Amino acid sequence: MILEIATRLLFHTMVVFSVFLLFSGHNAPGGGFAGGLVAGVALVLRYLAGGRYELGEAAPVNAGALLGSGLFLSAGAGVVPMFFGGTVLQSAVLEFDGGPLGTVKFVTTLFFDIGVYLVVIGLVLDVLRTLGAEIDRQGEADGAQAREIGHDDSEGADGTEPDAGGGEPAASSTGPTQEGAR
Repeated sequence: MILEIATRLLFHTMVVFSVFLLFSGHNAPGGGFAGGLVAGVALVLRYLAGGRYELGEAAPVNAGALLGSGLFLSAGAGVVPMFFGGTVLQSAVLEFDGGPLGTVKFVTTLFFDIGVYLVVIGLVLDVLRTLGAEIDRQGEADGAQAREIGHDDSEGADGTEPDAGGGEPAASSTGPTQEGAR
């Protein structure tokens, strides 16, 4: 329970920090790989705290689509400069006036970093969903692991409605009651 609450508090902070690492990678330590690893650790922590259902709520995207788009973006960032007379993976720096933000410096290697970021996150999601979630499914099927129940489920573990009497069984209407015996 403590891990689940701590994870829900830290998850969004870790994702924002991973995006910071992604965008600061061309001027400081970081980049697509480091940012992707931090986001991947956040997803692994979410999986450990809540299982495959919690992971599905945290990242409701197709891992294959992330992998494919990341590879496409990284390869495209490497090939596009060749169409403009440059070399493979050549970068360009674009500076423009951002109004109240001041001068904004944009480096084209950011597209490569975003592609790497998407590949790392897609790979982590794919591993968690295929390996980790399959272990959960097998444990549930064998009965070795209890079925995961959402926090807002109104049914008990056996599929029946929980009794509203504070946990004590309700008295049968066909038999005599023993009010004085309590």
